[in-house]
Amino acid sequence: MPYELPELPYAYNALEPVIDEQTMRLHHDKHHAGYVKGLNHAEEMIAKARKSGDYALIKHWERERAFNGSGHILHTLFWTNLSPKGGGEPSGKLAEAIGREWGSFEAFKKEFRAASAAVEGSGWGILSYTVPLKQMVILQAEKHQDLTQWGTVPLLVVDVWEHAYYLKYQSDRAAYVDNLFKIFNWKEVEKRFGVATAA
Repeated sequence: MPYELPELPYAYNALEPVIDEQTMRLHHDKHHAGYVKGLNHAEEMIAKARKSGDYALIKHWERERAFNGSGHILHTLFWTNLSPKGGGEPSGKLAEAIGREWGSFEAFKKEFRAASAAVEGSGWGILSYTVPLKQMVILQAEKHQDLTQWGTVPLLVVDVWEHAYYLKYQSDRAAYVDNLFKIFNWKEVEKRFGVATAA
């Protein structure tokens, strides 16, 4: 079954003024759709190689699958990380875990903001739960398929590729990340945390 572009869980203009409608349309309908198309093509070419037994280009198509697959997965998470009714602070076990790891939500927020704004080039800021270590960690993912960590479950992801913010924020990535805290969907993050810690 080919992968499909998921619909946004809200209207294109629902996240204004933090994210404008034009950016949402370009980001979802063009950029995310491009990752889905690229992932499906890579899967087709890998299936073709399996069928023919010709693996001369397997390295290329595995890279394409990693790049486009990572883009598709992270964007799918990103849309649900945001909500017109978001903001505030997490609660329950997630809030407790953040308190244990960082001392306070404000301390977490400061590090997450700094790490996300400082990603070199294009990529993502990611709050993850590392299952083998039973620990929460903030990661920077450049080009989203690089610098990953095995055994981690992404809980909160922030797209800091320029296409995610440049129309509204231009080069002020830090302001974009800071404003995302107004629309973070902590209920969704808490749900992911519950699934990750139950593993």
